Amino acid sequence: MKKKKELENAQKQKVPQKNNRFLLNDLKLLVKSGVLIANVLPVLAGIVLALHFEDASIQNHWINMILVLLGSTLAMAGALVINNWFDVDIDSIMNRTKKRPTVTGHFTLKQVLKIGIGLSIVGFGLLLLVNWETTLYTFIGWFTYVFLYTIWSKRRYTLNTIIGSVSGAVTPLIGWATIGTAVHIVPLTLFLFLFIWQIPHTFAIAMKKCEEYRAAGVPMLPVVYGFNMTKRQMAIYISCLLPLPFLLSSLGITFLVTATILNIGWIILVFAGFKTKDDLKWAHWNFLYSVNYLTIIFLLAMITSLPFLN
Repeated sequence: MKKKKELENAQKQKVPQKNNRFLLNDLKLLVKSGVLIANVLPVLAGIVLALHFEDASIQNHWINMILVLLGSTLAMAGALVINNWFDVDIDSIMNRTKKRPTVTGHFTLKQVLKIGIGLSIVGFGLLLLVNWETTLYTFIGWFTYVFLYTIWSKRRYTLNTIIGSVSGAVTPLIGWATIGTAVHIVPLTLFLFLFIWQIPHTFAIAMKKCEEYRAAGVPMLPVVYGFNMTKRQMAIYISCLLPLPFLLSSLGITFLVTATILNIGWIILVFAGFKTKDDLKWAHWNFLYSVNYLTIIFLLAMITSLPFLN
């Protein structure tokens, strides 16, 4: 926290930008636009799938759909902004985060905190106009990310990855609850998809940026236990994805076969890591595979249900 105060004092000495044509880019960095978009997609998928399985029509739910998409996006953006505010000392050390406006001083830390809280309040306000269930799932994700991950576990435990995975996994539940209760095999299975997927995905990033995390003092698994342990853990979690497509057999044979092929492909890739001579290149390939894996899974899940929408 001393480091954070020093950074805040240093920011006060910087001359504010009068003509900030990079404002949009700063805002994108502040809300972590890539992460935010990746979280909005499962919310949309939850809505689309719920319309099909609950035999509902867009005409009867379009207002709530807009409110949930907007509200959950703002609440998630608020959590990501608060993460930037809290992690400014870490971000100032790691190369991949040094351009964030909290580090450059384009926004003061007080401004960032106000933005994060403001976005969160507006987001939850919109969700409350829909129903308590969408609000509850969003709050679980928000609270887990801000308090259990960012503030409590990230700097203390290698389990921070597992704890943080809960926050992103609730997104299909948020979308589904727009239409009906999310106590249903499809959104719960999608929750498991996201929860399990995030762990090897994050481990791949942690391997790529291992030395940066080490310098910042963040106890990621590769930093504390090394690459071989990380590879074994990745193999375990990716193997746990294998049975999940069969729980979604109601989405059709195309989804089942495609998801299974993707799972087998990822398992082959991860086991190849035990023989690789270039761990960082292998980690990068796992990162790319994981991003495309998630996109295909959720887009395909939506596509298989679209023809049946009312």
